[in-house]
Amino acid sequence: MATTPTPTAAKTGNPPPRSVLRDPAFLRLWAGTTASGLATWALPFVLGLAVLHRDLGAAGLGLVLAARTLGFLAAVAVGGVLADRHSRRAVVLWSALAAAVATPLIAAGLGRSLVLMTAAAALAGAGQGACRPAFQALTAETVEPGRRQQANAAMTMAVRGSTLAGPALTALLAAFLDVGALLLGIGLLWLAAALIPGKGTAAAAAGATGAEPATGAEPATGAEPAPCAGFRAEFLEGMREARRHPWFLAGLAALVTVIALGYSATSVALPLISRDRYGTEWVLAAAVTAYTVGALGGALVIARWRPRSPGWAAFAGLAAYGLAPLSLMLPVHPVAVVAAYAVAGIGIELFNVPWFTATQREVAPDKLARVSSLDFLVSYGLAPVGLALIAPAIEAFGVTAVLGACAGACFLVPAAAALVPTGRHFGRTSAPATH
Repeated sequence: MATTPTPTAAKTGNPPPRSVLRDPAFLRLWAGTTASGLATWALPFVLGLAVLHRDLGAAGLGLVLAARTLGFLAAVAVGGVLADRHSRRAVVLWSALAAAVATPLIAAGLGRSLVLMTAAAALAGAGQGACRPAFQALTAETVEPGRRQQANAAMTMAVRGSTLAGPALTALLAAFLDVGALLLGIGLLWLAAALIPGKGTAAAAAGATGAEPATGAEPATGAEPAPCAGFRAEFLEGMREARRHPWFLAGLAALVTVIALGYSATSVALPLISRDRYGTEWVLAAAVTAYTVGALGGALVIARWRPRSPGWAAFAGLAAYGLAPLSLMLPVHPVAVVAAYAVAGIGIELFNVPWFTATQREVAPDKLARVSSLDFLVSYGLAPVGLALIAPAIEAFGVTAVLGACAGACFLVPAAAALVPTGRHFGRTSAPATH
């Protein structure tokens, strides 16, 4: 799988590529992604306010959020197939519109009908789930290969910024607006996510200068598609494409390990240790904030850094999450816990950005959304399983033993994944030289 090297400026006299942040098409896509991220992270916070105002019970909150998660998981695979079968832009439009319609229905059911709220939350989750692989594939269509790492870094900064700003902005608005109005505001964010992004324009370039087109299929846009197979057949075709890439399977296994074990363990243990060992909620708040700020810093670094062995660097970053459970199992100063979470945040984006970029480069363009949906389906789908098992494990074996086992898994599984064929460079060829 060879790629044609881009002529250098010395040979052509052309200026270096313009920053992706000056590309109007990408900025529209980035704005839409940011709006969807804010809407995604704001909803649980707003529903939490509804519990505080006694418009919704704790059990009802759990049911509504569970319905949203189930809707996400059910739609992410469907969205991947649809985004490869039809226009990625159209999938973003209709799935975001579904979430935009669902959010006022949640408001309408608040304090009146838990059934309506649950059904609407499932629809909102489905819209969110269908958006994810479509946004991922639309990024590859909008941005040419040489600028995708910078584009993916900007995308992940939007997600992390939403995580940081979404609850804070919602808390500020809650001083002036009631819960129903805040829910309508979330619906407007989804409407913006539906309408702002434009059509992708770089799909042909992706197929020409990116990875080897595995099956000889044409790009997903710009050509008349072949007669559609059934949904199951198309999803299985995406799975076969994923199996063609050992680095992808190994990376997915490592990512699932870190999420289902490391992240789940720290999510359960951090509040307990903050309360019982340090006697304050400050450690909990500071560690979570440090993780997000670290992730923003990691995205800034990887936007420009091109390591010689990007796969190995990415797996090392992913393994850094093991520092978080390790810091919780040791009697260290709380500053050490906060520092460990900051390093874990940096590391997770040193993995995420090259991972997304390599997927866009190596996967056949007409199967990109399905492979991306498999990524989201497995990683998001197994996270609740990990959360459900960690608490009983802590009760049975103790928090220290569970944290130690999870930290070990976070270190060892990414290290093992780095040894698989093609794992060093996240692809079949060496990475281009760093300039």
